[in-house]
Amino acid sequence: MKNLLLIIGILFSVTSIAQNIIAQDLIISDYVEGTLLIPNTKTNTLAIIIPGSGPTDRDGNQNFMKSNSLKFLAQDLSNKGIATFRYDKRALTMLKKGASEKQIKKVRFDDFATDAKKVVSYFKNRIRYDKIYIIGHSQGSLVGMLAATENVEGFISIAGPGKPIDQIILDQIGMMGANDLVESAKKTFEIMKTGKVDKNFNPGLANIFNLDIQPFIMNWISYSPTEELAKLIIPTLIINGTNDIQVATADAELLKKAKENSELVIIENMNHVFKTVASKDPQENTKTYNMPQLKNAPELAREIIVFIKK
Repeated sequence: MKNLLLIIGILFSVTSIAQNIIAQDLIISDYVEGTLLIPNTKTNTLAIIIPGSGPTDRDGNQNFMKSNSLKFLAQDLSNKGIATFRYDKRALTMLKKGASEKQIKKVRFDDFATDAKKVVSYFKNRIRYDKIYIIGHSQGSLVGMLAATENVEGFISIAGPGKPIDQIILDQIGMMGANDLVESAKKTFEIMKTGKVDKNFNPGLANIFNLDIQPFIMNWISYSPTEELAKLIIPTLIINGTNDIQVATADAELLKKAKENSELVIIENMNHVFKTVASKDPQENTKTYNMPQLKNAPELAREIIVFIKK
């Protein structure tokens, strides 16, 4: 009965969004629901788009933060004959299905990689697409690296951090000038790396090391983006914007150094949500995080299309 309902759901979720694109909502698993964009022109190439951190939906949006970044990217690629599939983060899907806060707190970083791998397997087993590419944005870059080890033609990182998450957090605390908190955070991370939670963390770091959050971070810090990227033997494209105030171009350069045969593209004035922002004012930059009608920087899709169609 469950499989029958799933098939019915797929059959009745096909809509045309443009003359040359058909949108099809799919349920891949209990935790993965997304949208497949199919160009009318026959294609054997699919790009799977993995969202960044937080309860992010398939369009790249969260509550109070709507940029449609991933939606526009998918449409731009599909308009050029590349099928795309983008999906909601696991926690968001669970929320929609009425999961309790306790259930959501059990989600681990590895679960994101599991979801991405299931998406790859789903499409690989259906023959329609011989060439599958993974596009990971921000946190989704590392998730994509973990999922791109099999059945994937190429990998694309957009605004992917080059440092492990513990180092990123330490850097951010350090930028606040709180050296005592940096040392406290280091001690907590060392404990977490042994597989234990730190029940005596500095109260000033409660927003980072809450006992409910520590197991997730513990899992996340076990992965180094540069080490995971170096394992990939497939063609790789690394993209970053010069006006990204969340992930600097230095991170892209770290990834490039880890995989020297990868391609590195730096897009002038592009920010973290793919918008072109000439101003260096952080407030002007973040305004675009909630401008759902503002299109992406055109160079982004252009560079990805060139990479995929080589």
